[in-house]
Amino acid sequence: MSLAASSVPPAQPLPGPRSPLPLPLGTDAPPTCQVPLFAPVRVRGGRFRLRRFVRQRRRALAAALVITAVALVAAGPRAPADTRPGDRARGHPVADRAPERRAVRPVSAPVRIADAATVRLLRPGDRVDVVAATESVTGGAAEVVARGALVTEVPEPPAGEAVGGALVVLSVPRATAARLAGASATARLAVTVC
Repeated sequence: MSLAASSVPPAQPLPGPRSPLPLPLGTDAPPTCQVPLFAPVRVRGGRFRLRRFVRQRRRALAAALVITAVALVAAGPRAPADTRPGDRARGHPVADRAPERRAVRPVSAPVRIADAATVRLLRPGDRVDVVAATESVTGGAAEVVARGALVTEVPEPPAGEAVGGALVVLSVPRATAARLAGASATARLAVTVC
């Protein structure tokens, strides 16, 4: 036991006629006192710290944007190695590539094939090569105009039509469609199934 615990006397009932019973525990404590009113504590420089923090964040964001812009310019499009600076066309490089993208997109090209019986063997989804055969005084020549063209439609000929050959619709790039149209005007076209 400690010395402080032994020096505290146990709670005794107060002498007198009014309290014949012992008092409950805790009633011998002193009364509470009020905390005096005082002005609120203000920390100086709080506003300035917030402003400084926002200013530093803005500077960091601006520096990051500048670094990103420099990296994008450094990694931008470059001229091919075989071109000289004077030979290079001026302007935006994306505009130079736009016709290439259009050329890759397939178009539907109706083509009249000279042999109607061959066209009847074709079904949509078949792949064919289109051959243009020309006749001249010195002999004939054949040239492949379209390779691996996709057959999209084989229309039925109208009843009573006396035109030679049969029509087939092919899906080919735009440049190939132009070659097919030119070849059909000057030569007889035939197909071979791939």
